[in-house]
Amino acid sequence: MPHSIKRIRTLALVGQAGCGKTSLAEALLAAAGAISSPGSVARGDTTCDYTPLEKTLGHSLKLAVASFEAEAGGEGASIHLLDTPGYPDFLGHSLPALAAVETAAIVIDAQKGVEMMSGRFMQWAGRRGLDRLVVVNKIDAAEGADLERLLAEIQEAFGKECLPLNLPAGNRSRVNDCFFAPSGEADFSSVEAVHRQLIEQVVEVDEKFTEAYLENSDVDPGSLHEPLERALREGHLIPVVFTSATTGAGVAELLQVIVRLLPNPTEGNPPAYIATPAGGGEASELVPVPDPGRHVLAHVFKIEIDPYVGRLAVFRVHQGRLTPGTQLYIGEGRKPVKAGHLYRLRGKQQMEVSEALPGDICAVTKIDEIRFDHILHDSPADAHVHARPLELPAPVFGLAVQPRKRGDEQKLSDVLHRIVAEDPCLHIEHNTQANETVIRGLGEMHLKTLLEKIQAQYRLDLETRPPAIPYRETVAARADGHSRHKKQTGGAGQFGEVYLRVEPLPRGAGFEFVDSVKGGAIPSQFIPAVEKGVRNVMESGFVAGYPLQDVRVTVYDGKSHPVDSKEVAFVSAGRKAFLDALAKARPIVLEPIVNVDITAPEARMGDIAGELAGHRAHIKGSDTPRAGTVQITAQAPLAELESFPTRLKSLTAGHGSYRLEFSHYEPAPPQLQSKLSAAHRPSAGEE
Repeated sequence: MPHSIKRIRTLALVGQAGCGKTSLAEALLAAAGAISSPGSVARGDTTCDYTPLEKTLGHSLKLAVASFEAEAGGEGASIHLLDTPGYPDFLGHSLPALAAVETAAIVIDAQKGVEMMSGRFMQWAGRRGLDRLVVVNKIDAAEGADLERLLAEIQEAFGKECLPLNLPAGNRSRVNDCFFAPSGEADFSSVEAVHRQLIEQVVEVDEKFTEAYLENSDVDPGSLHEPLERALREGHLIPVVFTSATTGAGVAELLQVIVRLLPNPTEGNPPAYIATPAGGGEASELVPVPDPGRHVLAHVFKIEIDPYVGRLAVFRVHQGRLTPGTQLYIGEGRKPVKAGHLYRLRGKQQMEVSEALPGDICAVTKIDEIRFDHILHDSPADAHVHARPLELPAPVFGLAVQPRKRGDEQKLSDVLHRIVAEDPCLHIEHNTQANETVIRGLGEMHLKTLLEKIQAQYRLDLETRPPAIPYRETVAARADGHSRHKKQTGGAGQFGEVYLRVEPLPRGAGFEFVDSVKGGAIPSQFIPAVEKGVRNVMESGFVAGYPLQDVRVTVYDGKSHPVDSKEVAFVSAGRKAFLDALAKARPIVLEPIVNVDITAPEARMGDIAGELAGHRAHIKGSDTPRAGTVQITAQAPLAELESFPTRLKSLTAGHGSYRLEFSHYEPAPPQLQSKLSAAHRPSAGEE
C-alpha cells in the first residue's frame, strides 16, 4: 500500500514507572506482526529496552521509537510508537516524546491506580494540545482491584470526559467493544449504557449530529469520524481502554483504536513553532502545514550517540517531504548538509526508507552538527524558526566528578559532552574556584545511572563527591584602607600609595569601582592597576576564601613617584589597601538561598513540612493543583538540601518531585561563618 499522510499515526506511551509501557509496546508489535513474539523485560529481550544497562536494570532509561505497519477493521496504518521511561529522573528522555506525536497514551497500572506521573503527563500532554488516551494495563494481575472504582478514580482525577471505549469481560480475560459494535456482557457496568455515553459525548461537538441523534436516538459510529476527531482534539473526549500486555487481553482492540480512531497528522492539533525576525524584533507563532508540497520543517527530539556507530538524530517531520540526499540546513546554520540515508527505527533496528512525509518519525546518522531541539529545514529563510520550548525541569542534583586514573581528564571531558548531547536534563559546569567538574541532573538515580553508563560503555572509572557550595563574601560596614608599596632594589624602585574606602551595596548589586581621585594624586594611567589589585582580592576572598560581591570600592587619594611609580606597584598597593579596609569592614560569608517547589501526595504534606523545617527552610505557601496532590513552595539554604532529594523520595515512596531555582544570598549563621573561616587560611598576610 502506498505511503500517505492519512495512514500515519503517532503515539507516545507515557506514565509511571512499572505500569508496563515497554511490555505493552511489545504486545502491540506482536499483534501487528512486526515481531514474531513479544519480548520480556525480565528476559531482557524487548525491542525498546535494547541497551545493555536497560537490560541489566530491567527498566527504560531513554526514549525509544518503534515504527511498524498495522491493519485493523479493514484499514491500514503506519504507526510510530514511542516508549518512554517513567521515573521522574529521566524526564529529559520522556518529555521530548510529547513534541513528536499527535496522541499521548497515559498508561495506568490497574493495581496501583492513578499515580503521580500519570497526572503530570496528563497535564503536560493537555498543555501541548495533544489528543489523550488512557490505557489501563495489567488487568489480568488486578486481583482484588476494583476496576469500576478505578474508572471512577480516573474520571475524578482527569474529568468526566474520560469514557471507556471497551470494558473488561470474562473475568478480565478479554474486553468487549463499546463503540464500533457494542455487544455482550461486561465485568462491570453495561456495554449498551457506555455506548450511549460515548455517542452523546461525541455528537455534542457537532450540531448536525446532535440533531440526528435526538431524532433517531442513535447514530452510526462509522459516520462519526470527523466529530470524534474534533472531540479528541478539543479534549472533549479522553478515551479509556483496558489491556493486559501479558495475556493479550485488549491488545488487538487497542491496535484497532490506534488505526481507526486516533488522528493522522492532518487531524491533530498542529504544533506551534516560533519564528524570530532575522533583524530582531518580536517573535511570532508559526503553524506548520502537514503538506508534502511545502518546504521542509522537521524537529529533532532525540539524539543518541553510539561509540561505534556515531551520532543518530531522530526527528519528526511537520511540513514538507524528505528524501535521501535532500539538502538541509541545521537550525541557524548557513552551511547545508545532505543526509545520505533516511531510516525508520524499531528499537535499535534501522530500516532504510525512500521518503519521509509530514507525521513521519525518521533518523539520520553521522551528522555531528545536529543537536537536540534543532530544526531541520531546506530554506535559508527558516533559519530563525524554532520549536516551541518543552517544559523540561531544571537539573539541580549535582555531583563533582574526576577520573580515578590520572591522565584521563580529556577522556572524561569528551565522554561527558557526548552524554549531555543525549539528555537535555543533564548539564556540566566547571567551578574554577573549587577546580571541580560538576554534573547536574534530576536526581540521585539519574546520576547513578549516568555513572554506570560511563563505566560500562566507556571504561572510565570516576571518583565523586558532593559539589562545593558557591558561598560568597561581602562587607557589613563602611571602612577605609591604606597601603604604601615601596621597594628599592639598587636600580629603579617601585612606589605606589593608595587610600580607598569600601562600603556594602544592596544584595545582588555586584561590584562597583569608583575613581574619586582629585588633582592627579594617582595618575590616571595607574587607576586600572589599582582596580586590578582590588579585583584580585574580590576573586580570592578574604574571610573564608570565597569571591566577594555587593561591594563598592572608592579610590579617593594616593601618592606617586615620577620615576619609581609603576603598574606593578599600584596593583600591590591597591590589593593591600583593600585587604586593610576589609579587615575593618566586618566581612561576612553569604550562603545561597534557593526557591524550592515540591509536588507530592497530599497525605505526606506534614512529613515534608517537618523535613523542610529541619533544613532551615521557610515554607512560603501551599496549593492543591489537583485532587490528592499538594504543591509546597519554600525557601532554603542550598547547603542544607544535599540529602533532601533522597529523603523526599523516601517520604513519598518515589511519588514526590521538586524543583530548585536560585533566589538570593543571605548572611550565613554565625556557627557556619566560624566553621568556614577556620577552614580557610586567611590571605591578608600573604604577599
